[in-house]
Amino acid sequence: MASSPPHAFSSAHPLHPPSNKASIGGVSANTYSVAASAAARTAILASSDLSFRQRVRETLSGLRWQVREAGGGAEALAMLEALPAEALILDSWLPDLEIREFMREFERRYPQVDLVSVDGTANDLRGLARSPRRNELLHALRAGQDGEAPRVTERTVLPEPSAIESRSELLQRPAAVADAPSMLAARSNPAHRLPEFVGDHPRLLEVSRRIRLVAPRLTPVLIQGPTGTGKELVAKALHRLSARAQRPFVVLNCAAIPEALLEAELFGHTRGAFTGAVQGRVGRIEAAHGGTLFLDEIGEMPLPLQAKLLRFVECGELQRIGDNEPVRVDVRIVAATHQALARLAVSGEFRADLYYRLSVFSIQTPALVEHLADLPALAAHFLARLGTDSPAKQLHPGAIERLMHHSWPGNVRELEHVIERGYILAEDRAEIGIEEIEFGDGVEDAAWNAARETASVS
Repeated sequence: MASSPPHAFSSAHPLHPPSNKASIGGVSANTYSVAASAAARTAILASSDLSFRQRVRETLSGLRWQVREAGGGAEALAMLEALPAEALILDSWLPDLEIREFMREFERRYPQVDLVSVDGTANDLRGLARSPRRNELLHALRAGQDGEAPRVTERTVLPEPSAIESRSELLQRPAAVADAPSMLAARSNPAHRLPEFVGDHPRLLEVSRRIRLVAPRLTPVLIQGPTGTGKELVAKALHRLSARAQRPFVVLNCAAIPEALLEAELFGHTRGAFTGAVQGRVGRIEAAHGGTLFLDEIGEMPLPLQAKLLRFVECGELQRIGDNEPVRVDVRIVAATHQALARLAVSGEFRADLYYRLSVFSIQTPALVEHLADLPALAAHFLARLGTDSPAKQLHPGAIERLMHHSWPGNVRELEHVIERGYILAEDRAEIGIEEIEFGDGVEDAAWNAARETASVS
């Protein structure tokens, strides 16, 4: 995993060259002057609203600005990394990043870029990092919000920006006691849920929040949770929201490949490297170059192979089987396991040094019983998917009650299978009844039927 290429939150930014000169508001005078000249009249516009972006772009273009558009926070950060900008225009909501967390990171990484927000909460970031043409930016914002881009001529009088709380004051201000519920509500806001997930339970929304925070980085992520809780969905969401979204997403299930073949599958091999190697083959790591490598069930990887993977994680170089030349590969590693990897590291069943390098950032996927209130929504989601090629069905209230009383050892994946089984058993009926809900083990089904018979007799 190479660390040399720049990424969204990289500290080695071309606008941040080292300098021994005097600092102004955390930015050296030399850096600020160079960045300002290169970034003049260039703005990055981050919003998921296409029509709003078009109106703002047209207004700013009439004022001789160059506008780069981003549909989300990760894309905006990638643009800031790639080109100098005088200002960033930020929407009040982004589809992939939580606004306050985004602002904190932006404050730290790009103090020389003026940040103007649509709702005004982030305007006038720092007194010394303010665009001299901020009134033009605010004028374009008002045009975008009014729904029509006004014609700008030499006689157009641009309004002066109003006095708004500075970004530094906003971010450094202690949260009042009365704000605590609103902060909790912001973390559990269903609007922050990623489209990959169904349900509004705080545990599930926390998964979405953590994905949004870490996706733009190159930070290794370890996804932990019971079987059937959607760990691969989390990995795909991390890739989708990263700057690597257009590059490969490669999956390797460490438990599904025999130990004797796993090394060749992961690192690749040359022709003749072993018996049966009639031609060379690129490994999964190389196939993911520039993108994301998802190592599912990492806890099943044999200890000898863990040492070789550790070497790659540390230096970003691998050696194909049968080859003496190292190959440099740039990948972001995301690993997943249903095991308690920390405990395995303590007992020596998993390399502790590899565990610490893979678990820089952890995401825990909850068991279904921990967010059981989401079960009706999940069941409806699976029924809707099954109804795309055949008549739609719904669950009888009694069927939902039975589902709610199940222990769900297989979690969401088990629920999906139970719903599909009930859909088939219901034949042409529009409703899935209690009788069509089977869990497949026979024991629980018999116990449920016996309980129903007892209840009906009493």
